[in-house]
Amino acid sequence: MARTRTRADLTEAVYKAAGLSRTESASLVENVLDSVAEALERGETVKLSSFGTFQVRSKNERIGRNPKTGEEVPITPRRVLTFRPSHVLRAKVTDCHAKSS
Repeated sequence: MARTRTRADLTEAVYKAAGLSRTESASLVENVLDSVAEALERGETVKLSSFGTFQVRSKNERIGRNPKTGEEVPITPRRVLTFRPSHVLRAKVTDCHAKSS
């Protein structure tokens, strides 16, 4: 089973790759993630080359259905976060999966 990557894992990777101190690496990771989150909160699109695109979409109000009772229920309008992987990332994931099968 694959394990979950955490902020601490990202910090450690930056520490090893960039030669910064652990404190500086942690600060860098936090600043990048905060910057991405703030841009998304403002409704901006965030494109990371060779990785993918994060985008906020607005969904209109619609009628849903309670699966147990079949009762119609209005679903309020909301904003949702979507991620679309780049072709590079998609190819890496596909190639990795094909090799492990």
